[in-house]
Amino acid sequence: MKAVLGLEDGTFVVGDGFGVEGACSGELVFTTQMTGYMEALTDPSYAGQILMFTYPLIGNYGVDQQNFESPLVHARGCIAREIAAIPTTQPSVAEFFEENGLFGMSGVDTRSLTIKTRTVGTLRASLIVGSDDGEEAVRRARAVSPISEVDLIGSVSCTEPYRVSGPGKRIAIIDLGVKRHILESLNYRGADIHVFPHTAAPDEVMAAKPDALFITNGPGDPRRATHAVRCVRDLAGELPVIGICMGIQVAALALGAETYKMKFGHRGTNQPVRYRDGSIYITTQNHGFAVDEETLPEGCVVSYRNVNDGTVEGFENPDLNITCVQFHPEAHGGPRDTEIHFFDRIYREIP
Repeated sequence: MKAVLGLEDGTFVVGDGFGVEGACSGELVFTTQMTGYMEALTDPSYAGQILMFTYPLIGNYGVDQQNFESPLVHARGCIAREIAAIPTTQPSVAEFFEENGLFGMSGVDTRSLTIKTRTVGTLRASLIVGSDDGEEAVRRARAVSPISEVDLIGSVSCTEPYRVSGPGKRIAIIDLGVKRHILESLNYRGADIHVFPHTAAPDEVMAAKPDALFITNGPGDPRRATHAVRCVRDLAGELPVIGICMGIQVAALALGAETYKMKFGHRGTNQPVRYRDGSIYITTQNHGFAVDEETLPEGCVVSYRNVNDGTVEGFENPDLNITCVQFHPEAHGGPRDTEIHFFDRIYREIP
């Protein structure tokens, strides 16, 4: 089965399709991780995007639902150099895609596509499985709305509040597309977790009588998380505020700072960050937006920086008891350098 990937700049590549016939469109983004492919594909933060793996072979250990970050694959499509045909565990990635009506393409030069993305920035793309019509794929790619114009959070957030009971401190979570292992890291420490939809109002959150407010990861432009921004703005200073990934961007916006779209973002399990004491951690990341350090208000202190490009990877505001990081310390699909370092500290410091 043929497949074709078209880009908004007129480029298209033809490869081997897997999954089912059909088409999907979205941003083409790349991840540098060598393992954790199912964690990535099921990460709600990849909603609205076609995910390309730079590592030349994925699928060698098949599909195990214990590795899922959510019940569904949220990436609109998958691009890989090679998909393992005989994995150590069944089903294979190709079989799973076919059984679940998903779109994928292999047999293409992912290195060339990655270099293009790094050179010109993230491009809109369209993947057609069951066709090699490059002109049609390009046309579809050019018709895709920019990701900042699409409301993706509502498609991945819960629709009703729910609880993950625990004997310890009560944490209210605003679900912008939460990863399963964030909940597990908090619950492991005994947290009594109350999860709210992204539209939750401050009074709804406070009705649960939480000890802290937690803002999760999520897809797309953080400026579209208007309800979560309002929650942080209204409750900062009244409750400790903790944020991961989009959560740091939401907290920054609530304080009056700005965010910006990065050229191609940080996606992978090998992103180095430097903590304020000089120590360096290798982290899992998945974000295409970042906090503009120059716009952070007085009282905010940058706690982590990306070693490669110097961008903000964490900030704190001690006066308002805000602690946020851009990376994923729950660390599944990647190194566990920061799981204990981050979660032990934030849980201990909740009054």
